[in-house]
Amino acid sequence: MIRRVVAMLAALLAACAAAPLAADELRPAVIELTERASGEWTIEWQIPVAATRSGEIAALPGPVIPAACTMQGELVQRAAPTALLGSARLICDGTLAGEVFGFSELIGSADAIARMIPREGTAQTFRLTAAAPTAAIAAAPDRWQVAGDYFIIGAQHILRGWDHLLFVIALVLLVRAPWPVIKAATAFTIAHSITLVATALGYAGLPSRPVEALIALSIVFLAVEVALVLRDPQRRTWARRVPWLVAFGFGLFHGFGFAGALADIGLPQGEIAAALMAFNIGVEAGQLLVIAGVLALLAAIIRTVPRLELPALRVAAYGIGITGSFWLFERVIL
Repeated sequence: MIRRVVAMLAALLAACAAAPLAADELRPAVIELTERASGEWTIEWQIPVAATRSGEIAALPGPVIPAACTMQGELVQRAAPTALLGSARLICDGTLAGEVFGFSELIGSADAIARMIPREGTAQTFRLTAAAPTAAIAAAPDRWQVAGDYFIIGAQHILRGWDHLLFVIALVLLVRAPWPVIKAATAFTIAHSITLVATALGYAGLPSRPVEALIALSIVFLAVEVALVLRDPQRRTWARRVPWLVAFGFGLFHGFGFAGALADIGLPQGEIAAALMAFNIGVEAGQLLVIAGVLALLAAIIRTVPRLELPALRVAAYGIGITGSFWLFERVIL
């Protein structure tokens, strides 16, 4: 059992060490099919360099165009600092309802977003996966399909976006009681939902660089709070007395971060409310899953090897603090 606990701690440390390489994973591949004039379309796509095999143009998966369309000229492909880009001009006959488009493949377990934007009518957004790298264009967008896709995107963001994830983990380590943790996490969700919705609808917004720095600062702050409490269990820090208020305050800044990442994906025209609600519910579901996992791990340590509880918490607190400090330095200085 001791070996298992040590292995779990090693996994946590390895994850924290790897985190600076990809703090935020909500930037998937995107492909857009846009109508420019009657019967004239363009198809444009971008694939993050991290999602390719080697970061070379040759590794760029090709687009799948609707059967009713023919390509005009050659594919245009180029490399940007963080993504591989491509585009092509298409001539399409008749309606595209029932036609499929997307990528020829998606590498590994990566997801992608596909958008179809007609000159008239409602734009459609689809989530693509490695198992289903193409999407079928519907005569009209399906609200439940949109809600399901954005629920999954929201849950994946909290599970793959290391900066938000470490904030939630640090919050659990600070509070450690199930019900207060859930209340604090819910306050965090409410706060980031406010700024996310306000930004998505154009009522608010902040530059991404200071927002990302403040998100890193929130992680460092909680890690320091955890370390102080571990040093003196009787210490009643402000964050420990009202964790929900701390989570709410920092959640406002995390919401701007969510909005910036979600802007890369886009929101389906005509189903913005459903997409935003599903995304936020997905984030909350992901948070609750993380909270349950961390609390279960702590309970297992206390039950089986209680002498490792304090060392395990210290390792986690310092690992989270070091990672947050690295991000803070990177986002302020570099």
